[in-house]
Amino acid sequence: MNARTTSTTGTTSTTPRTRISRRTRLRRTAVALAASAAAVSLASCGVANIGDGAEASPTKGDDITVGVLFPDKDTKRYEQFDYPHIKKKIAELTDNKGVTKYANADKDQETQNSQLEQMVEDKVDIVILDAVDAKAVAPAVQTAHDAGIPVIAYDRLAEGPIDGYVSFDNELVGQVQGRSLVEDLGDSAANRIVMMNGSTTDPNAAMFKEGALSELQDKVTISETFDTKDWDPKVAKVNMEKAVAKLGVDNIDAVYAANDGIAGAVIDVLKTAGVAKVPPVTGQDADLDAVQRIVAGDQYMTVYKSFPLQASAAAEMAVAKVQGRSIEFDALAKDKVDSPTTKNIPAQLVPPVALTKNNIKDTVVLDGIYTIKQICTAEFKADCDAIKLR
Repeated sequence: MNARTTSTTGTTSTTPRTRISRRTRLRRTAVALAASAAAVSLASCGVANIGDGAEASPTKGDDITVGVLFPDKDTKRYEQFDYPHIKKKIAELTDNKGVTKYANADKDQETQNSQLEQMVEDKVDIVILDAVDAKAVAPAVQTAHDAGIPVIAYDRLAEGPIDGYVSFDNELVGQVQGRSLVEDLGDSAANRIVMMNGSTTDPNAAMFKEGALSELQDKVTISETFDTKDWDPKVAKVNMEKAVAKLGVDNIDAVYAANDGIAGAVIDVLKTAGVAKVPPVTGQDADLDAVQRIVAGDQYMTVYKSFPLQASAAAEMAVAKVQGRSIEFDALAKDKVDSPTTKNIPAQLVPPVALTKNNIKDTVVLDGIYTIKQICTAEFKADCDAIKLR
């Protein structure tokens, strides 16, 4: 059964979800939830089979070129953390002989397809791709494949002949978000929640939603639900304004926000509406302003995903693939996932952690994502002192 729903607004995602084996799902659920607890208290006529008998890339030395394509600039982590870590790791792995070519599509899939095709023309050795639209990028992925250039899907599982995948267990991300709300609110169907999901062009968004619903089912009432086109906070703002106008601000006990950009828009709307105290709002990505909102008590939690670990894994997989080191590649990609077009894609799935005001030091500060000085600016000094974040 799904969570009890009294009204539904917006569109429903029809993007096929990434399939991960049940054994892998259960194992990763246990690992990630334990981490959170410790920290917080196709072939032409069918489906291609990458994992079974795919040809190895020609062996190369350290003089390699890795293309990196990211989908947008609104998600701050991509250019602040992910790309710099990938670039640094590739340099380390190749004795500073490997280089990266970077492009950001700024939410336009036609632009990203052109960027990928340009990298094929430039004869890069491999591409790390975070797709704007997982389905629409498939023709460009096929172009790269036909040119003998492997593509590692990053964060979002692109369709087409993908050679590897590095991401987080995305259904588990949603589970962590949903469970956090239930733990804070209590297990009562009287609690009324607005769900602000991600973009229907991102297969991860459907998995976040599915994971969250698995924790919220029969425990809360979902009064309104929206999808957020292109993960755009401006779209989220308009949708949240609709929810407030329809329900009334006092009839919203919590908001499931799929990421921090959406969370920020939600909180702005609630404050503008005059809410006495912002109800629990989830998030994802551990953006700096989201961490500061958590410190201030405006945002309840975010999902912290170790960007250095994910970025390093992608760089290691890319270099191993290009250099033909299949044993190392297989060791890095212990999981297998299916996309709508490709089976048995070698994958590495990193477990996420729930970040609240109680474990900021043990997550983003410990990992060197932010310093306490960056978080505790003058505006947030009193709030930092109150939670002993010094």
